Amino acid sequence: MNTISIPPSFKVTEEQFQILAIANRDIRLELTSHGELIIMPPTGGNTGKSNAQLSAQFVIWNNQTKLGEVFDSSTAFRLPNGAKRSPDVSWVKIERWNELTPEQQETFPPLYPDFVIEFRSRTDTMQSLRKKMQEYLDNGIRLGWLIDPKNRIVEIYQPQQTVRILSAPKTLSGEDVLPGFSLNLETVW
Repeated sequence: MNTISIPPSFKVTEEQFQILAIANRDIRLELTSHGELIIMPPTGGNTGKSNAQLSAQFVIWNNQTKLGEVFDSSTAFRLPNGAKRSPDVSWVKIERWNELTPEQQETFPPLYPDFVIEFRSRTDTMQSLRKKMQEYLDNGIRLGWLIDPKNRIVEIYQPQQTVRILSAPKTLSGEDVLPGFSLNLETVW
């Protein structure tokens, strides 16, 4: 992950960030609440394969329940703190999604996801991913999973709870945020 620091006197506006993202479609960009532009490198084959497996399980569950909308890692959300973040997998309750205007749905949705997954690739540090998970939590997510396939651990983030760490779980429960959902992790270990 590469970071470009933007001087404090220079702030990237929503429109400018959108122009940068459109002009650089092959580059995944994020913007921190402090004005740092983050360039996310493409994933390797194993990470891409695992991300697809995770996304597929969510899409199948969501198509059956019709409780919300599932998003891939190309979707940047405009969080309440002003950051533009792109979780590897995210989900928003249908009622919250439908509150947005068609224009808001078309651009960077101005809301936090209800649920996120960050899947550690070989170029990610746990420190940076934990910081990102805390930012999601501080901005309203109800459930987040940080999956580290290298060490076979999952960190579970929820509001007003200490982070739970699971070692090599076979499945994860969506609890009350994703009713009836169970993620099979045997495809990523």
